[in-house]
Formats: sequence, structure tokens, C-alpha cells
Amino acid sequence: MTVIEDALDGSTIHLRQWLNLQVCHSSGATPAVVFIHGGTGNRFNFRSQYEFIQNQGWQVLAYDLAGHGQSSPYKHYSIGRHCRDLRRLLQYFGIDSPILCCHSYGVPIGLEFSQHHQVSGLIAIAGGTHDLAPWWEIPLMKFMAFGGRYLYYLPGVQQITNFFSTSYRNHVMEVFFAENPVPKDFASYKALEIFWDYNFFARHPLLKNLHIPVLVITAGKDPMFTRQMGDDLARHFVNSTHLHFANAGHLVMAEQADLVNSAIAKWMISIPDRH
Repeated sequence: MTVIEDALDGSTIHLRQWLNLQVCHSSGATPAVVFIHGGTGNRFNFRSQYEFIQNQGWQVLAYDLAGHGQSSPYKHYSIGRHCRDLRRLLQYFGIDSPILCCHSYGVPIGLEFSQHHQVSGLIAIAGGTHDLAPWWEIPLMKFMAFGGRYLYYLPGVQQITNFFSTSYRNHVMEVFFAENPVPKDFASYKALEIFWDYNFFARHPLLKNLHIPVLVITAGKDPMFTRQMGDDLARHFVNSTHLHFANAGHLVMAEQADLVNSAIAKWMISIPDRH
């Protein structure tokens, strides 16, 4: 019987003392595309994009952030630590000046990294610079951290959450929810706290690298990151494109995967100074 290898299975990389990251990598043309998932997510959040970019022949990298998926947790979380992990991963694979494709709370990591390291472009999906936590998120996530997550051991609770998380009922979303269930571990929720008071402009009063090409993607049914927030983010970059998908939600990269993939490919081909 032939066993088909899943590119998203990846492998464990011992990045530094006490830290192992679960990483997927495929060689190809440059610039490499590096996927950075959001809070409570994992590398499988970008399955559709990873497989699409890989099939287009570009080099691609995806991984579970520390404290998420199959990667080790931190004792103390910070965006700076996530950026250092990313820098070490890029050095490990010999990747220079990647395109960072980030979702939700992954966008602050991409923004911070681009302030200190060379990147060829930034794709910001449903995430931005500040005001990223809606009023209900902090008490909900604290509830999950201090016991609420155990509800997901009960039959049917995950299915109820899936139903209210998206209006899409198709095979792609079935696969997405199967690979990205609500986490039951404490670390996934503790790791969110570093983003709740995040303000990119307060951290960087003298902004740098605003010349890099940026693709901003927002969705009309996203209660966490609005079209106006996407406009505000795009306005800070000299070379920016903002695409709005009116009929999708916060999981737009899975809900409208084909449209998002096509938009990313078109944007990558159009950006200047491609290697």
C-alpha cells in the first residue's frame, strides 16, 4: 500500500535549549514564503496556501509558534522571542529576505520582524498594528485558560464552536476544523496575553522599512479586524494593496482559499525586486 506523505506533517527542529519547533519546509524559487499563524492556531491554518505556493514552485516554510501546536512552550512569552525564533529558523534553512504571510496575531510578529530584518514583502491577513483584541476576547480567553478549555473534552462542544466560527459548510472547512480544533492546553491561551496591549506605533515611534510591499487582506464578516482597520494598516506603507472579501470571516484564508491563493500569487508576481 502506498503511503502519501503530507507536506504539513513536518519535522521537529531543536532550535535552542528547551525549545523544539514543529516545522514544514519545501525548497523552491525565491523569495521564500514563510507562514506565521495566529493565536491558538498552528501551521495547519495555512494548509491551502502552503500547498498552493509549494505547487507554484516557490520555497515555503510553515511552523508552529512556541506554545502552539506541537512546538514547545515558553516559560515567558514575548513578541521578541517569537521574532528571534523566526530569525534562527531562517538561518537554519538559509532563507534570506522572505515574504512573511501572517494571520491575525501573527501579523504583529511579521511587523516587528520587518522592522529589524530584511523582508521582500508582507502579507497581513485579518491582523494589524493595534486594537487587535475585541472587548469579549480577553475575558473569554482567561476563562478558557483557567478551566473553560476542559469543556472541549465533552462530545459535541467542538462541533458547536465550529458551527458558529464560520458560515461556510464545505470540505475545506471540515478539513480546517479537523486540523485546527480549539486547543485544550494552557500554553495556547497564556501565549495570547502578549498581544492584548500591543501597539506597533508605541513600540516604534520612528518607523523603518515602510517601503516594503504589503498585501493586506480583510473580510466583511470578521468581528475582530475590520475593513477600516485594514485601510489604516495599508496607509502606513508606500507600496500597499488592500483586498477585502465581503463574504468571508476571520478565517478568510480557508473560507475563500482559491480566491486568496490567486490574489497572493498575482501580488507576488507584481511586487518589485523579486529575486
